[in-house]
Amino acid sequence: MKKHQKEINSTGFTVINGIYSAEETNKIARTIDAANADRSNFRKSEDLFAIRQFLKEIPDVKDLIFTPALKNVIHELFGHDYFLVKSIYFDKPENSNWFVAYHQDLTISVDQKVEIAGFGPYTNKRNQFAVQPPLNILENSFTIRIHLDDTNKENGALKVIPDSHSKGIYRPENVDWAIETEVSCNVKCGGIMMMKPLLLHGSNRTTNNKKRRVIHLEFSNQILPKELKWSEQLNID
Repeated sequence: MKKHQKEINSTGFTVINGIYSAEETNKIARTIDAANADRSNFRKSEDLFAIRQFLKEIPDVKDLIFTPALKNVIHELFGHDYFLVKSIYFDKPENSNWFVAYHQDLTISVDQKVEIAGFGPYTNKRNQFAVQPPLNILENSFTIRIHLDDTNKENGALKVIPDSHSKGIYRPENVDWAIETEVSCNVKCGGIMMMKPLLLHGSNRTTNNKKRRVIHLEFSNQILPKELKWSEQLNID
């Protein structure tokens, strides 16, 4: 765990394989497949199937995800005061042409729009509010991506720029490729990638006809101003 903690601090990400067994990942996948996909938080196209507010939409999957192994990693790397604040499921099909350009995750999901110094601008998609918070909230957050398939650069593994999380707001158009290096975060089925939200990241189109299913979970230990609430706050213990 010390190695992974050092990697997160220095590069902004780390990969830990073997968190879930094949039986556990299959059970998670079956639970997702059994859900009613007609609700508004389910988005389906030829290139992507996504479920926003994932743990609210499919609560039965919570105990399958927060196993003793995952909770142990969270506690050892970040302590016991973090809670879940956002959850999304991504299913990138075998023939997907969908890609994501380099970006930082600069917004958090909240329950409403309130004018507060340091928070803004707001967006509202499908009645879900997102806002860019003060930088310290993003710096004290982390993301876990749980992989339900073997993933590499040919089927949409995240590509990242190491240490870009330490540079504040870092616009992709300002990246100096003479000094920056791109890394593909390959992860085995049942493994996780952990990253800081300010890490510049993106993903390519699928070229190997293999699907990529990922559960994206964001965590924070920050208390928001009293006028705002995290839209998905959930204790993991």
